[in-house]
Amino acid sequence: QVQLVESGGGLVQPGGSLRLSCAASGNIFRINVMTWYRQAPGKERELVASVSSDGSTRYRDSVKGRFTASRENAKNTVSLQMNSLQLEDTAVYYCNANLLRVGSPYYSDYWGQGTQVTVSP
Repeated sequence: QVQLVESGGGLVQPGGSLRLSCAASGNIFRINVMTWYRQAPGKERELVASVSSDGSTRYRDSVKGRFTASRENAKNTVSLQMNSLQLEDTAVYYCNANLLRVGSPYYSDYWGQGTQVTVSP
């Protein structure tokens, strides 16, 4: 059993900050990439940021300079520091982990349940 749990979502004003976290637990041997996605109403799910096991990161253009993703491998966690939040950042944010379970011969993707981020004046 593998579980990903997001936390830290909430309601913030434009220009405000919020920090999301995602913790993976269960029978995990190794985690490759951890990625934050988001989905706004009526929109497709989109990649926000990803962090490889070595700490290297990727971001979509619209969040560059505002969001920072980081890993803490020993705790199987990934965080997303979101600054200068805009109305367009409103979405459900999901955590994804590409990981190898103990006893499994291959990596698989797992998803968290999502956490709501609402940016509103």
